[in-house]
Amino acid sequence: MAPDKEKETPCVGYRHGPPWVFKGSALYQLHLVKASTARAFVPRDLRLVEAFGYTLGGMFLARYHDSPAGAFDELVVIAGIVWDPPTSCAWAARVLVNSVEACRHGRKEVGLPSHVATFSKLSHGGQAEASALGSKPLVKSNGFLSVLGIGSTVPEQENRREIEISETKGSSTKHLCNISMPLTGSHNKHHKWMGPAIRMSLPSFSGQTEDHPDLLKYSCKVECRVRPVSPARIWNPRITEPQECSDGKINSAGPKVLADSDAQSQSISVLLSKPIFALEFSSLRMHVDAPKIVVPHCKKKEVGYSST
Repeated sequence: MAPDKEKETPCVGYRHGPPWVFKGSALYQLHLVKASTARAFVPRDLRLVEAFGYTLGGMFLARYHDSPAGAFDELVVIAGIVWDPPTSCAWAARVLVNSVEACRHGRKEVGLPSHVATFSKLSHGGQAEASALGSKPLVKSNGFLSVLGIGSTVPEQENRREIEISETKGSSTKHLCNISMPLTGSHNKHHKWMGPAIRMSLPSFSGQTEDHPDLLKYSCKVECRVRPVSPARIWNPRITEPQECSDGKINSAGPKVLADSDAQSQSISVLLSKPIFALEFSSLRMHVDAPKIVVPHCKKKEVGYSST
């Protein structure tokens, strides 16, 4: 079912928030992303955190065994980091979920560029084992990273697990990327080092979409155990090189004029950029607050100057 065919009535689970609570596990991976690529998504009123022509983007790949929309998988493509003095916020280029309810909520309530997708697990030989991970019950004890091979008890000769992610719209499907996850930790789960328990807040900007024309800001409060892992390998076997922004018009105009097909291509460019490091989040519990309308800092300064 395509997102535009959904009913406007919110999912029963989402009615109990905000904050909305998500439980599961995830891989948080940062990449060096060309500033020109990130600017295709970021509104022109916001300033990128950049140096030498690059910003920090990447991905947040999660499997939730419990959420307001039930169990589902999510890939958040992070275009880059944006200044919000005295701190900074992430900007999502694209959000892929294999849940229609989660997609609707992301678009209607949070102002995210959410799309429905399938997450297909591939065998060691590269063949799909399921049309979507969400087509089978998600068992809490296995966890997202175990399904993909991180810290699992798979045979020793198999050192990576791969998933294929494809966007779906109506009856059509378009391949986005393949992600190969490393096997880390001991095969004996009783001796696996889970990392220290931490609490942190991940502020993000959203909005300036068809559903939410205003600029929004929301925060994810995260409790989890975290440890460094080898970065996942990401590629698109159906294209040879990532596509760059064609000219400055898209960069300066912002995401409102970025066609969906262009946005998807630029999202692939973000994913194919150079990884810096990766963190595994296990025993993840994430509280997502309702977004608030904000005024860019540069506009606040302009108003201040004009008033004097």
